[in-house]
Amino acid sequence: MSRLTALRKFVSPEIVFGPGARHSAGNFAATFGARQVLVVSDPGVLQAGWVNDVLASLDQQGIGHVLYTGVSPNPRVEEVMQGAELYRQQGCDVIVAVGGGSPMDCAKAIGIVAAHGGQPITAFEGVDTIRVPSPPLILIPTTAGTSADVSQFVIISSRAERMKFSIVSKAVVPDVSLIDPETTASMSPFLSACTGLDALVHAIEAFVSTGSGALTDLHALEAMRLIGGNLAGLVRQPGDLALREKVMRGSMQAGLAFSNAVLGAVHAMSHSLGGFLDLPHGVCNAALLEHVVAFNFRAAPERFRVVAETLGVDCRGLAGDQVRDRLLAHLIAFKRALGLQETLRLYGVSSSDIPFLSRHAMEDPCILTNPRQSTQRDVEVVYAEAL
Repeated sequence: MSRLTALRKFVSPEIVFGPGARHSAGNFAATFGARQVLVVSDPGVLQAGWVNDVLASLDQQGIGHVLYTGVSPNPRVEEVMQGAELYRQQGCDVIVAVGGGSPMDCAKAIGIVAAHGGQPITAFEGVDTIRVPSPPLILIPTTAGTSADVSQFVIISSRAERMKFSIVSKAVVPDVSLIDPETTASMSPFLSACTGLDALVHAIEAFVSTGSGALTDLHALEAMRLIGGNLAGLVRQPGDLALREKVMRGSMQAGLAFSNAVLGAVHAMSHSLGGFLDLPHGVCNAALLEHVVAFNFRAAPERFRVVAETLGVDCRGLAGDQVRDRLLAHLIAFKRALGLQETLRLYGVSSSDIPFLSRHAMEDPCILTNPRQSTQRDVEVVYAEAL
């Protein structure tokens, strides 16, 4: 008699996917009864013109709006608090974010603070700490990678402590995600490579996570196929909208996978590293990926074999160690094809920084679902290998 599947939950926003989806923001805001919308973005996205499209859709519905663009590439505690104060002062009742992971995470965090009467965002670090529903939230991603628009994660930087902290709760899953591949046309090839690699890591880590299951595997595997098969081509041909649509869909499916299965050591270590040096998240992932896979392989060899095969690696007749070596070689070659050959030393990390980085990585929720149980010493060794 076969065993029953373990209980699994799956959370997701309402998703509208396809070219022009951004123009629906006003319609959805109207369904929430919006009178005054806080639109969160950043200066680069504003300059690209995507924010104006969203403001126009709100104007068509006669909905008032106030714009907040004080968001750094890694959103900071003080930026969240400033945005929440603007939300309160202007009498806003709905939040719309337009941008990459930074504006979207900032918008989620603003909603948390607004719902809790201005309490510091740092009070909500951890898993399931939110007890009050946030205001209606509509997210419009302009990068294909972070998947903040479909996930139950918020990542915020604390400059005072030189670290990032995570908030994980179904309360921060947006109400609506408008995923429009056209908005990624303003991305540089380097940004496409960084965010796309982040999405690939989301898919791989979700698939080997101890929280994985049939519902998440479906999305993780399709994300690997879409990103692994199309990202390098997109970096070479940034004007190809068909490739953009495939990578954007891969990012979305990777997000649905990791939001529900959670992640692993790459992200735990990357969050620590990004908070320490204020680096792009995709760059941190690129420096760590193959080193973490090498560490984790023996804990889930059959899962990693499926990862390798899904990415196009021929594993026929290969034993476990051979599969591992071929997968690692494939990941390194894939990064090189994207123009990503970063090492931690290149960004100024030294061996003396490793204990600090490792302590914070061990406090990150993503380490809990890593397929191989990790000690701080394990994490220190992997950081050292990535130097």
